[in-house]
Amino acid sequence: MKAVTITAHGGSEVLEIRETETPARPVADRVRVRVRAAGLNRADVLQRLGHYPAPPGYPQNIPGLEFAGEVDDIGAEVGFWKRGQRVFGITAGGAQAEYVVVPENHLAEIPANLDWAEAAAVPEVFITAHDALFTRAGLRPGETMLVHAAGSGVGTAAAQLTRAAGAKAFGTSRTADKLERAKEYGFSNAIVVNDDARVFAAAVQEWTSGRGVNVIVDLVGAKYLEANLAALATKGRLVLVGTTAGAQATLDFSMVMRKRLTIVGTVLRARSAEEKATATRLFANHVVPLLAEGTIRPVVDRVYKMEEIREAHARMESNESFGKIVLLL
Repeated sequence: MKAVTITAHGGSEVLEIRETETPARPVADRVRVRVRAAGLNRADVLQRLGHYPAPPGYPQNIPGLEFAGEVDDIGAEVGFWKRGQRVFGITAGGAQAEYVVVPENHLAEIPANLDWAEAAAVPEVFITAHDALFTRAGLRPGETMLVHAAGSGVGTAAAQLTRAAGAKAFGTSRTADKLERAKEYGFSNAIVVNDDARVFAAAVQEWTSGRGVNVIVDLVGAKYLEANLAALATKGRLVLVGTTAGAQATLDFSMVMRKRLTIVGTVLRARSAEEKATATRLFANHVVPLLAEGTIRPVVDRVYKMEEIREAHARMESNESFGKIVLLL
């Protein structure tokens, strides 16, 4: 099979399309999927640079955390999937190849209204957003949610899921044009944040009449911690998802205690197979029906052929993308 291959750690020039061995026929509860499209994520760039290796048991030189394709073969214990079914799902590595093997409970059926590229833009961001909002933060109807990096794949997914749940979404971005485009995905208010994070904390107080927001999904990291605490309402929940602006900051214990705040971190890739299965099941039950009826939709920035993998990485590293970058295989 053909696969995107990291030949060494470094710039995008280390990426090549190479022939590698097709995975063996699946056994037990495993499913082999013929991948038709795969999402590109920041994790793939970090893996290429040597900063984010795949967990043990996954290929170190073939990136890719999410995919869409059709069931090619199944193990003897697989009871749900049949050959030819259109599926999408998550894995800890190896998705940017023509075939990938995953447990059957790491898959969901693709709604008929999504093409391959749209489907590949869904799993990582919508599972992450759904898990952060509802499993980790317990977002409820009538509450308010703020997400940083509003124009990212997780940002647009979080806004849509928040609106669908009967809650109100706010957002921030460092880029004005991204923020303007993001508004159509369910943001009630949004603000550009440059060097001073206190700007969004003040805006939140205005938007909520001084109450603060109930939930913050933070894809930025350390730089926003102090302002996040100030922006949260009493009994607010802060979910840490990304660290693009650093991973270490000083925590004001007194504010956390006074407001009775909850701070929780989450990452999808490093979870156990059982936890991923649970997250996928909740996604299949609660998110896929919304995709099927058009209440929410994937946001695709650009679609590249597999052979254009270097251009795709350059697009992601430019920080100009809005939504998901997808590879067609």
